Amino acid sequence: MAIEVGTKAPDFELKDNHGRTVKLSDFQGSHGAKNVVLLFYPFAFTGVCTGELCALRDELPRFENDDTQLLAVSNDSIHTLRVFAEQEGLEYPLLSDFWPHGETSRAYGVFDEDKGCAVRGTFVIDKQGVVRWSVVNGLPDARDLNDYIKALDSI
Repeated sequence: MAIEVGTKAPDFELKDNHGRTVKLSDFQGSHGAKNVVLLFYPFAFTGVCTGELCALRDELPRFENDDTQLLAVSNDSIHTLRVFAEQEGLEYPLLSDFWPHGETSRAYGVFDEDKGCAVRGTFVIDKQGVVRWSVVNGLPDARDLNDYIKALDSI
């Protein structure tokens, strides 16, 4: 079961597609704080995931700016994510929840134990680290990025 709106978002520390460490708590607090769109997706190089991530790429200024940071998380290795980002021109952080396998996905309640990957969960987290909006879809069901924009506008 996914974490609920109004609760504190679980902090995490994951490597991005360039091997850099990214922590959710780095975007919270008073100095340089940002709202975070935290997007979990099953796997790189799959049709629906590629479509969703490329749609975000095409609207990136709405999701990466002085107020907002986009973080996309899958259970792929950082090496897979690096090649995927280069191939698709994705310039936002792709975070690897590879090892311990699915630990962050489990913390957010979006890990599918039978499939061994995250389902399509998105969480909009405010500058204080509180989940303000979320949506969780099954593996085949794409999300609508316009919903993220509405959620961000409401914060």
